[in-house]
Amino acid sequence: MREPTATAPRMPAGYGAPADGSSRELLPWSWAAERLAAGHNYWVCTTRADGRPHTVPVWGLWLDDAFWFSTGRTSVKARNLARRPAVVVHLESGDETVILEGDVEEAREGHEEYADRYEAKYGYRPSPLDEANVTYVLRPRTAQTWTESGFPRNATRWVFE
Repeated sequence: MREPTATAPRMPAGYGAPADGSSRELLPWSWAAERLAAGHNYWVCTTRADGRPHTVPVWGLWLDDAFWFSTGRTSVKARNLARRPAVVVHLESGDETVILEGDVEEAREGHEEYADRYEAKYGYRPSPLDEANVTYVLRPRTAQTWTESGFPRNATRWVFE
């Protein structure tokens, strides 16, 4: 597992999270990885050509320390990602928050494992090699985690090397 480095969250002082990371009750990264693996719906946030945000829920997998999802090549999110691969992905829950940030890449390998695990999770087998579809992989640069009940004490920003 690619273990990220825990750092203080970047948020205004008014939230009560110390900028130096003191007095925190860190959640381990394994807590986030478990929720990413167990998630059902994930929100994918991209940027349209005119700069407006676009957000849509998708099915996906936390696989090999990365978030995998697929979509039609002509979908709004795929067109946005073709122009600008920057993406934010977060779980449905605001009570157990995990937010990933980084740039996606088109999957070049691992298609069969992705399709097998996707089918086991959702009961539907994607066709990741179908030219009409594209499978993306997000290896996060940063992540943020917290629980609603522990906020702001356990708010953590994670940095991946």
